[in-house]
Amino acid sequence: MGIIQRIKSEYLYLTGAIRALKSVTQVAEAPDVTIVDRVEEWAIKWADNTALIGPRETYTYSQLNARANQYARWAIENGVTKGDTVALLMLNRAEYMAAWIGVAKAGGATACLNTHLTDKALAHCINIVDAKLLIIDDACWDNFLTARKQMEQKPAIWCLGGKRRGTKELAPAIDAQDASNLSSDQKTPLTSSDTCLFIYTSGTTGLPKAAKLTHYRTQSIMAGFSAAGKFTPSDRIYVCLPMYHTTGGILAPGSCLWHGGSVVLAEKFSATNFWDDIVHNQCTAFQYIGELCRYLLNTPETANETRHNIRIASGNGLRPDIWEEFQARFKVPQILEWYAATEGNAVYFNFDQKVGAVGRVPKWAEKKFVTEVVEFDIDEEKPVRGLDGFCVKCAPGEPGEVISKILNDPKRPSQRFDGYADKAATDKKVLRDAFEKGDAWFRTGDLMRKDKLGYMYFVDRIGDTFRWKGENVATSEVSEACTGYPGLKEANVYGVAIPGMDGRAGMAALVTDKDFDPVNLAQYLKGRLPSYAHPVFIRIKPDMEITGTFKQRKVDLVKEGFDPEKVEDQLYFNNPQSGKFEPLDKALFDRIIGGEFRF
Repeated sequence: MGIIQRIKSEYLYLTGAIRALKSVTQVAEAPDVTIVDRVEEWAIKWADNTALIGPRETYTYSQLNARANQYARWAIENGVTKGDTVALLMLNRAEYMAAWIGVAKAGGATACLNTHLTDKALAHCINIVDAKLLIIDDACWDNFLTARKQMEQKPAIWCLGGKRRGTKELAPAIDAQDASNLSSDQKTPLTSSDTCLFIYTSGTTGLPKAAKLTHYRTQSIMAGFSAAGKFTPSDRIYVCLPMYHTTGGILAPGSCLWHGGSVVLAEKFSATNFWDDIVHNQCTAFQYIGELCRYLLNTPETANETRHNIRIASGNGLRPDIWEEFQARFKVPQILEWYAATEGNAVYFNFDQKVGAVGRVPKWAEKKFVTEVVEFDIDEEKPVRGLDGFCVKCAPGEPGEVISKILNDPKRPSQRFDGYADKAATDKKVLRDAFEKGDAWFRTGDLMRKDKLGYMYFVDRIGDTFRWKGENVATSEVSEACTGYPGLKEANVYGVAIPGMDGRAGMAALVTDKDFDPVNLAQYLKGRLPSYAHPVFIRIKPDMEITGTFKQRKVDLVKEGFDPEKVEDQLYFNNPQSGKFEPLDKALFDRIIGGEFRF
C-alpha cells in the first residue's frame, strides 16, 4: 500500500469510525430513551415524509407511529405487559415494523419468526420465548399448521389477512383501536436495557437460538450503520432481505429511518426484478448479504442494472472472487462491506473498499473496539490455551477465531453482549479467563485472519472448516478457487467421512450449466489450491439450498455424503490414479470404502 493510499485509508477509517462511534455513544448515554421514544420523535420531526413503502401498504412517519399505537392498545387489551412476548410470523411489509413497534410500546417484546421454518424448528422458536400471543400472516398459515401440535404453550392466535379456524382476525381488531400516542398512565416504564425483540440465529445446523435485542441494541444498530453509511433524509434504501432477520428488519430500514429517509420493501428477493425495483422506486442504496450478489451476477444483462441512482451498497458476505466484477458491472460507486452478528459484539467496517476484507481496526481504534484473533483447535473446536492457561494470539496472517471482549461501558458501547433467551446458550458463547482471570469474551464462531495493517479477512465458519491429510481446509477458500472454471456457477464445499480414513475428505456440491466439464476440473485446481484441499468428490445439483439470509445449507449434504444409492444427483470421484474426476457409481463407491485407493 502506497503512502498516499495509506493516508487516504487512515482518513476514511478515522472519520467513519468517529461517525459511527459518536452515534452509538449517544444512544448508550441515554439509558431512559427507547426505540418507542425515537419513533414518536420521528413522527413529529418528519411527519409527512414517506417512511415505509411496502408491497401491501405505505406509511409516512406519522402513519407508522399511529399504526404502532393501534397495535400497542391491541396488545395491552390482550394482556401484554413488560416481560411478555408476542410471536410474529409475517412476510415483508410495512405492517411488520408497525406490529413490533406497537408491542414495544405496550412494554412487550416481539419474537420475529423465520417464515421458511416448519414443523419442529418453528415450534421450537415459539416455545423458547414462551409466546403469549401469536400473529400469523395468512400466507404463512400452512407452515404454522406443521408446527401447531408440537407447541408446548397455547398462545392466543391472531390471523392477519384471513379467517382461520381457532384464530381471531387481527386487522379489524387493530383498525378499531385509537391511533393517538398512549397517555402516561397507559405506558409501561421502560429503559434501553429492556428486551425489544428476539431475533433467531439462522445458522446452517441445529435449532435456532433466540438472540435478545434490547432497546439499546436495536437503536445502536440503526444509529451506527446509519452513520457509517452517511444516510440522509434524501436516501431511499431497497430492502429485499427477510424482516425476521436483523439485517433486513432492523439494520437496513433503520439506516434510513434514523435520519428521515425512506425504506422500499420487497416481499422477497428476486434477481430478475432487483434492478427494475430499484430504478422504479428511485433508490439510492441497497442492502446485500451472503450470496445475493453472486445471484445478481448470474442474471442476463439488463438496461436498468446501470440506470440506477445507487450511491452505496451495504452488507456482508461479498466474496473476493466476485467483488470487482460485481462493482464494475453494476456501476456501484461505494461498497460498504462490514462484519457483525445479531447477538455479537464484534463489529468491523471496510470504509476504504479493500477488496476481500470484512473491515479493519486501526491501531488507534483498538482500545475502542476490543477484539482479538486467537489460535483455534479444529478437532476440539475450541481456542488453544498456552502453558499459562491463557489463549494464544495469532500472528499476522494466521487464521484463528475472532473473539470480542464483553464490556458494559458507555465509552465502548459496541462491546455489550445481551445474550439469548436461553441462559445455557448464552453461556456457551462466552469465553472466560482468555487473557486474565475474570475476563469474558464473546466467541464469534468465525475464523478470520488479520494482516499487519489490521485488515480482517473471513476464512470460514467454525464447523465448516475440516481436516484432511493432517491439514485444515477452509471451505470458503476452496469455493473461491473453483470460481472461473467454465460452466461452474456456484460451489458449496464441505467435508465427508471415508471409512478407515482420518479426518474428512473435501466434497463440493456444484450448480453448473451446459459448458461444465467435470473431467478437467482437477487440472484447473492445480496451482490454485494445495493438493490436500482439492475436492475428492463433486455433486452436480440443479440449484443450491440456502437459508433465508442467503447462506448455503450444508448439514443435509454432509449427511448424504457420496453414496450413489442415497444421492440422486450425478456424483464424480477425483481418482488419484488417473488425476481426473470420474463418474461415481455403486461399483466405484464400493472400491473407495473398501480401501482400494490411497489418498
